[in-house]
Amino acid sequence: MVKFLLGVLSGILLTFFFALSVMFVVAMLGSGGPSVEQGSVLTVRLRGDIPEHVGTQFTLDWVRSGPPPTLLDLRNTIKKAAADDRIAALALDFSGLSTGWAKAEEIRYGIENFKKSGKPVIAYLNRAQTMDYYVASAANEIFMAPEDLLDVKGLRAEVTFFADTLKKIGVEAEMERVGKYKSAAEAFSRSSMSDEYREVVNSILDDVYARFIATVAASRSKTGDEVRQLIDKGPFLAADAVEAGLVDGLKYGDEFEDYLTEKIEQDELREISFRGYHHSLMSPADLGGGPEIAVVYAVGTIMAGRSEQDPFSGSRVVGAESFNETLRSVRENDDIKAVILRVDSPGGDAFASDLMWREVNLLRAQKPLIVSMSDVAASGGYYIAMAQAPVLAYPGTTTGSIGVFFGKMNLRGLYDKLGIKKEIVTRGRFAAIDTDYRSMTAAEREKMQEEIGAFYDAFVRKVAESRGREWADIDEVAQGRVWMGSQAHEQGLVDELGGFDRAIEMAQHAAGLDDGAFRLVPYPAPKELFDVLFDSDAFAWTQVMDFPLPSALRSILSPSLLQGGILRLAPYSITVQ
Repeated sequence: MVKFLLGVLSGILLTFFFALSVMFVVAMLGSGGPSVEQGSVLTVRLRGDIPEHVGTQFTLDWVRSGPPPTLLDLRNTIKKAAADDRIAALALDFSGLSTGWAKAEEIRYGIENFKKSGKPVIAYLNRAQTMDYYVASAANEIFMAPEDLLDVKGLRAEVTFFADTLKKIGVEAEMERVGKYKSAAEAFSRSSMSDEYREVVNSILDDVYARFIATVAASRSKTGDEVRQLIDKGPFLAADAVEAGLVDGLKYGDEFEDYLTEKIEQDELREISFRGYHHSLMSPADLGGGPEIAVVYAVGTIMAGRSEQDPFSGSRVVGAESFNETLRSVRENDDIKAVILRVDSPGGDAFASDLMWREVNLLRAQKPLIVSMSDVAASGGYYIAMAQAPVLAYPGTTTGSIGVFFGKMNLRGLYDKLGIKKEIVTRGRFAAIDTDYRSMTAAEREKMQEEIGAFYDAFVRKVAESRGREWADIDEVAQGRVWMGSQAHEQGLVDELGGFDRAIEMAQHAAGLDDGAFRLVPYPAPKELFDVLFDSDAFAWTQVMDFPLPSALRSILSPSLLQGGILRLAPYSITVQ
């Protein structure tokens, strides 16, 4: 009954938003697209996460403002603005950017390339935090409001443990792993970090912090020691931020607009939004025809079955069935001359990862393939990239985590508290190995170790074959350890450090395509509204994630961990605070 009511409510909501969407589309089509005047300032608002791929065209933000720009859209549009004589400057409005480090680095690459045109880049900060400032530091000038706060004070990692909580309610987490650094299970089986867990977390913080210091120092003409000393004094009141040389001046929003007008020596500010400018660049050539470089996205937690996206929160699951269908269609499309596999995934189900790995290798056998890793390409996300193809990562890409673990919950204590009784009748020695009513026996635990050990051996072997290395060499840097992209490059787990520009250049060269003689096309194509309306799985993940859980618990309960079983899943995510 509850599921039926949820379905009815979902239908009503979707119908309502469909009506709004139709009105928006009519308005967009009727406008004919905004014109770009000579001397225009392109204004880009950087807020929240910047999606790698729009799985569905229907989101709440879509109703308000149209389909959200992807990271590739951002890169392409800023690149075109740099060469557009009508664009006089780039204005960046920061108001809570919350991407990972890799995406932030891609945005910085775009800003740095725009500056080579000689046009100014000017940033405006609104309650800016570390990530905002990291990207904004690429601008020629930075401003903020006189009574604002620059909340830059360094980095921290907070790790939450639930073992004691589970014990109180009578739940025992049973976790088996291969790889001494495969710490995904520790949140449920321990009350504090193991030595290995702490070692990796400190290593990641050291790497990210060192690059943050070096980047800001170079951008603000300071030494690394000067920036370190300044950060120890943060966060900063606006006047203190100016005195410290972290921002260039204090202006309210209207004063900032006046400054932009003066900067480009115009009588009035001719401002065009990113969406407006991006829309103005669309041409019939963008709609189809001619050679393509396909950008195939593997975004989200890896699971068996169909891909899903919560249309309200944007949470993603990349299903092996859907992903492999996409790869087969790309493989059979003669217009596609090369492929960039864009990975942004912490991994997930081990079996699904292997099926996806197979299809990636079949694709590579027929078309040039370049692997480009975004914020996260760990565990199963790294596994699927091992196709004897060039692998690129950003310095800030969470990479590796070559390891496997098995997890299940023993709920016997909780059942006793609730007065629930079970009787188990079996045929077969290990028929109850995954029951939730008792702990595993010694023989069952040994059996499970054999199985996940075999998965680990296969994982290391496939990495070694793809990277042209010996099994023992990969095993040494595997063990479930998470590396940042810069570290992974040093360890030989990736070939180069770079983003979209380098990946596109390599794909173009591999396919023998001239500049301007191809289109970049995302795959899979975003779902249209009617696909969402009649997709029976559209709200499956939404119902899980909308359950009222503490934020710390929601952040770690990925769909694959809720499902349980043998997993190739990264042990944690990294959020900058």
